[in-house]
Amino acid sequence: MRAAAAGPRRPSEARIAAAATLACALEVSAEKVGNVTPTRRFADVRYDDFALSAQALGTAVSGAVPGRVGRAVYEAVAATARVAPSNTNLGMALLFAPIAAAARETGAGGLRRRLAAVLRGLSVDDARWAYRAIRLARPGGLGESPEAPVARCPSITLGDAMRLAAGRDTVAAEYTRGFGVTFDLALVGLQRALAGGLSLLEAITQAHLELMARVPDTLIGRKAGAAAAASVAARARAVLRAGGVRTRKGLAAARRLDQQLRRSGNRLNPGTSADLVAAALFIWLLEGPGRDRS
Repeated sequence: MRAAAAGPRRPSEARIAAAATLACALEVSAEKVGNVTPTRRFADVRYDDFALSAQALGTAVSGAVPGRVGRAVYEAVAATARVAPSNTNLGMALLFAPIAAAARETGAGGLRRRLAAVLRGLSVDDARWAYRAIRLARPGGLGESPEAPVARCPSITLGDAMRLAAGRDTVAAEYTRGFGVTFDLALVGLQRALAGGLSLLEAITQAHLELMARVPDTLIGRKAGAAAAASVAARARAVLRAGGVRTRKGLAAARRLDQQLRRSGNRLNPGTSADLVAAALFIWLLEGPGRDRS
């Protein structure tokens, strides 16, 4: 009698760390509009800060397992604080930790199904660790919920806390909708760009533009208001109509948009969109082209 076929092998902790680190490094290496890149910096953070943060995050989130998602988020932010002068990757840590836990989960189904199970199992302890991470990173506006303010120790699960923040932060909203934007928009956009012949860095830039155009960036919304976020989304759509990174006209339009977004102290930095593209890269690197993620 033949033995039953073994299920798919789960990635090792080392592979998860490498994929997370590389996803962060690739994301910041692409010339995305309005973000830190190899050629553009902000007043308080540079490309090399993000490169160092990539290593810190990768090592920390690789230890995430169901029941320790919040702890992994905190460890990633704490490790980053030791190598970077400001918050570079809280959003990525919040996205990467449950994905890493799902990658190591032994349940049936593809990565996306296992991720849904991880999200359903988030606990009060996960919330407490995540709140500590948010307090350490000090992001603008993310924890300002009157029902569960980040300054206090939470008494609700991390999933419930994210539901309270979902209306003002797309990263939080991903916890409530099974990472639909990450899988269905950011990852699909990345794969489409690659299938269309773009290099990986070009594909990252294109996927970022497409995501900005579809989902108004909530970091911009918190800093400059919903109208500003909607205006930036409209300008990203104009860049895509000009061809995006595929045409000279599109590249020229992207450069103009990049200049506009860098005014006023980078208040129009589309950083949430960048975090979501990084999460899509993490999934792509973990699973590889053509693998089952459902």
